[in-house]
Amino acid sequence: MIAPCATWRSRVALQAPWGDDTRGKNKNTLSIGFFQLFRFATWRNCVMMVVGGLCALVHGAATPLMLLVYGMMTDTFVAYELEIQALKDPNKTCINNTIYWVNGSMHDAGNITIHCGVNIEAQMTTFALYYIGIGLGVLILSYFQIALWVSAAASQVQRIRKTYFRKVMRMEIGWFDCNSVGELNTRISDDINKINNAIADQVSIFIERISTFVFGFMVGFLGGWKLTLVVIAVSPLIGLAAALMAMAVARLTGRELQAYAKAGAVADEVLSSIRTVAAFGGEEKEVERYDRNLTVAQNWGVKKGMIIGVFQGYMWCIIFLCYALAFWYGSKQVIETKELSPGSLIQVFFGVLMAAINLGQASPCLEAFASGRAAAETIFNTIDREPEIDCFSEEGHKLDKVVGDIGFQNVTFHYPSRPGVKILDKLSTQVRAGETTAFVGPSGSGKSTTVQLIQRFYDPKEGMVTLDGHDIRGLNIRWLRSLIGIVEQEPVLFATTIAENIRYGRPGVTMEDLVHATKEANAYDFIMDLPQKFDTLVGEGGSQMSGGQKQRIAIARALVRNPRILLLDMATSALDNESEAVVQRALDKVRSGRTTVSIAHRLSTVRNADVIVGFERGQAVERGTHDELLKKQGVYFTLVTLQHQDRDASEKHTENPEEHVEPAPVARILKYNRPEWPYMLLGSLGAGINGSVNPIYAVLFSQILGTFAIRDLNKQMEQINGICVLFCIVAVTSFFSQFLQGYAFAKSGELLTRRLRKVGFQAMLNQEVGWFDDPRNSPGALTTRLATDAAMVQGATGSQIGMIVNSLTSIGASFIIAFYFSWKLTLVIMCFLPLIGLSGVFQAKMLTGFANEDKEAMEAAGQVSSEALSNIRTIAGLSKESAFVESYERQLETPFKSAKRKANIYGLCFSFSQCVIFMAYAASFRYGGYLVSSEGLHYLVVFRVISAIVISGTALGRASSFTPDYAKAKTAAAQIFKLLDRIPNISMSHADGEKWDDFRGEVEFLNCKFTYPTRPDVQVLNGLMVSVKPGQTLAFVGSSGCGKSTSVQLLERFYDPDHGKVLIDGRPSHRVNVPFLRAQIGIVSQEPVLFDCSIAENIRYGDNTRTVSMEELVGAAKKAYLHDFVMTLPDKYETQVGAQGSQLSRGQKQRIAIARAIVRNPKILLLDEATSALDTESEKTVQLALDKARKGRTCIVIAHRLSTIQAADAIAVMSQGAVIEKGTHKKLMSKKGTYYDLVTTGAPIS
Repeated sequence: MIAPCATWRSRVALQAPWGDDTRGKNKNTLSIGFFQLFRFATWRNCVMMVVGGLCALVHGAATPLMLLVYGMMTDTFVAYELEIQALKDPNKTCINNTIYWVNGSMHDAGNITIHCGVNIEAQMTTFALYYIGIGLGVLILSYFQIALWVSAAASQVQRIRKTYFRKVMRMEIGWFDCNSVGELNTRISDDINKINNAIADQVSIFIERISTFVFGFMVGFLGGWKLTLVVIAVSPLIGLAAALMAMAVARLTGRELQAYAKAGAVADEVLSSIRTVAAFGGEEKEVERYDRNLTVAQNWGVKKGMIIGVFQGYMWCIIFLCYALAFWYGSKQVIETKELSPGSLIQVFFGVLMAAINLGQASPCLEAFASGRAAAETIFNTIDREPEIDCFSEEGHKLDKVVGDIGFQNVTFHYPSRPGVKILDKLSTQVRAGETTAFVGPSGSGKSTTVQLIQRFYDPKEGMVTLDGHDIRGLNIRWLRSLIGIVEQEPVLFATTIAENIRYGRPGVTMEDLVHATKEANAYDFIMDLPQKFDTLVGEGGSQMSGGQKQRIAIARALVRNPRILLLDMATSALDNESEAVVQRALDKVRSGRTTVSIAHRLSTVRNADVIVGFERGQAVERGTHDELLKKQGVYFTLVTLQHQDRDASEKHTENPEEHVEPAPVARILKYNRPEWPYMLLGSLGAGINGSVNPIYAVLFSQILGTFAIRDLNKQMEQINGICVLFCIVAVTSFFSQFLQGYAFAKSGELLTRRLRKVGFQAMLNQEVGWFDDPRNSPGALTTRLATDAAMVQGATGSQIGMIVNSLTSIGASFIIAFYFSWKLTLVIMCFLPLIGLSGVFQAKMLTGFANEDKEAMEAAGQVSSEALSNIRTIAGLSKESAFVESYERQLETPFKSAKRKANIYGLCFSFSQCVIFMAYAASFRYGGYLVSSEGLHYLVVFRVISAIVISGTALGRASSFTPDYAKAKTAAAQIFKLLDRIPNISMSHADGEKWDDFRGEVEFLNCKFTYPTRPDVQVLNGLMVSVKPGQTLAFVGSSGCGKSTSVQLLERFYDPDHGKVLIDGRPSHRVNVPFLRAQIGIVSQEPVLFDCSIAENIRYGDNTRTVSMEELVGAAKKAYLHDFVMTLPDKYETQVGAQGSQLSRGQKQRIAIARAIVRNPKILLLDEATSALDTESEKTVQLALDKARKGRTCIVIAHRLSTIQAADAIAVMSQGAVIEKGTHKKLMSKKGTYYDLVTTGAPIS
């Protein structure tokens, strides 16, 4: 068996034979060999691993060594028993160690001279000393074996995490278009943990088990080669099973992982756009969508459990059949041919048996290796992938003098994630140095794409982009990006202070520079008004700032770079008039002498440009000054008729305040598993049978030893045959019970995980919107929690219940047997049981302590990585990748230190628990010898009691070996229950609150005061008083940050006012049923959120209470002027919009959002800058559509555009959270107050 198994092992280790060399790049095969997992080991790690491995190797030899002692001991006992039996005859006596008849002739028992005078106690003392020696050796070796491997693995995993994150941050933007942020986050957390499991203590335990396997055979061969060969003949069957199992498990784990990654992406997407989900009442729909993805994963998990069950059963069955065979054949050799002594029979038998069992126990390690390799495949592929555009690269020219001419020559481009749609089509145009060139054109015509090409986020498919005549692909990328300052239409701020955000523009900026830049960007005044001034935290993704404030911080960040080239992608879009004029002046000032590309929809911005380039369908169709182009009456002329602008926000991460969670009670976890009770009952039944197998085995085994002292040969053979038959029966039973246990618990565990994930996700979606503002509940943190916590809870149910039942039956049966045969000896051995148990408890305690720390420490790093990945474009534009990589690496230090500490503690507990058993043997056999000699106890009983108790001890050990999972499970469950038990401040239930039939849509704000829960010191609404009658249109105007959008959020009941009331049809909003209220409201917001599914599904999202028919859907699309554009796409309405609608231009997204609101057929329509992202032509038509949609509905408009507002029944001018003027357009103009000033400044109102 050594030969086939050794070669099999080396094949597995070097390159699994089922690797992908045979089938080409088949997805299911593993292409990472085991040793490739260690590619990040330094020579120090290697030394640690080698030394640890040697310790494990020697440690593995300890048990077989003990067998030699055991064999000698057995022979001593048998000899003593025979002597006792012989001397029972009063005619015999013992002289000079030989038995004589009293009459002097030598006693001849069937031609054997029987020796006597065995000093059993002295012999036992010697053996006890042997045991103690071995025990001490084990203590030292096993400590090093674990501590060295675990700490070596910790530093490798640390290195893998760093390398992986660094590599991901180097990837070109196109790669991120094809890999969702949620999936990357999952990989960073889960997949790397799987690699850790594959290269840490598992390896040393594997080595130890394999070494026991080899030495066990050697002991066997030394004792008796014939018997060993007989047993070996059967053993390959076990090896085969282990191999097949590892293979199947790896494959299924891969499938399961894929399915979970998909579900994770759904959760991430939904949590990131929670406001949209809430507004459209899509919670239930989303929970279903999430659950659908979970089902797939669950099925793979159950299959995995079944397969493990079958193989486990098969292995035990074979092992027991081996017992029967070996024992039958061995006893023949002892009795008939006398080739073996009883002691060497035991030695051979146990040597081979131990070898086989250890080979079997090595298979769970193979499982860990296989899933580690599966996880490593994606991680290492990313690490080895060379980015097409490498932002860390030092290559490429740096020009000595930059003039600043930018040219596009025949540029053709499509996004890598959508190769079918051409964005730029042979674009050729020039941007001259020092001039301001404005790009104008309808949305989707490729204007923003050119900006991304100038920054070299992408490379064109054909043609080239040049700077001063040099192809930018030949220039150093960091140097190139350092020349460029960019202000985007959707400014991204990072979750840190205002000052830090501006410093991202350029390292080493002085405070004077900061102040200067903020003054230029007209941000200084509002920053100084904030309580913490420059040290104010901007919140998750800048969520604590209004759009205009974010935009000005972003402009300051661009100005602080002092760039040669300035790219303004609708830079002033989110500013109100007064600031707009000032910022525009600031931009005019900073533009001088710089090459500026401005994408704008505002006349004021475009008019002063030196050159205007008109875009259409990815080509530059016209070029000239403002006046020249007006004469041409082309694209520009059409656009000039109106103005247009936009803003957006996106999701980021902030630091975690610590919180302590008490582990959850198991009873409650089991309650969630209640529907699976039949499975759990069956599983427990199987586990019970499996548990009693071992004590039965102890009885049978000691019975065998007893037979050797029977004088009558026939009786001896008869007993032996009987015992062999019993072994066969046990074998068959254990096959079925093992399968039962494996399958039943896998099923119940997977169902529980799925149920917990589902209810956890549901609970998240039922929280009020304010809950998501808390940085601890950022989408990244919540997705991670769903992924890891639910899976961990399995550790307290499912297969773990199986382990407990198994161990308990085993312990129970063993004790009954032991006490029944000899209570004295049992009590002596029992002194050691607490120690064996204690070592397990100790291990558990240590691990729970760390489970919490580990998770929190990793969460901090997870937030850095999540923030970085979500805002990769901004980071790339600022060339700040390395700053995030450094910050991530800093966050990794804590978990790394705790892992190092854990290694030592884990090592100590492990070594302690390993050596206790040797000490127990020493004491109990020594005392057993005493009982045999002084109390005439039969030696068979000594063996029976000791093996029964030791078996129950190992069962205790097994129960304790699962304690780490158990502890983690309770903590994880507590996290989930805390979420489930939280009562939302705003109930989402269909039962709570009033509903009424004749909903008219009258809205009134009565003296509303409001602050955001995460920013209690900033008063957003300050006594807002305004009302709108059914069917009327109310328009809010005012500078950004004055609380316009907030009032809309109060109406939707995302929040409730702190003071005052919002009345709906005369009823206070907090008494109205939330789903009912939201069902009456349609919202089109300034940042349309789309889901990663088809256009049709996105429109249907407008009404989640029913299935929207295709006719109705097309009707809504036509009303929103979306239909014609959709029909030009290859897949029409089935076109996927990409993550967050990334495959569509802003205008297209906005029109889908309008169609979505129309489908809802609401009584109240909220337009939060709804037309801001549309180009002029669509803007007109959509405005018509909206006017049509407004008829007979109450409408609240927040707008920047006069055209939208003039027709309103009432206009409310807001400032600092209160209404300062209200009336119709005419009335307010004649008043010549604030509104008049706003209108006459000429820019769009915001």
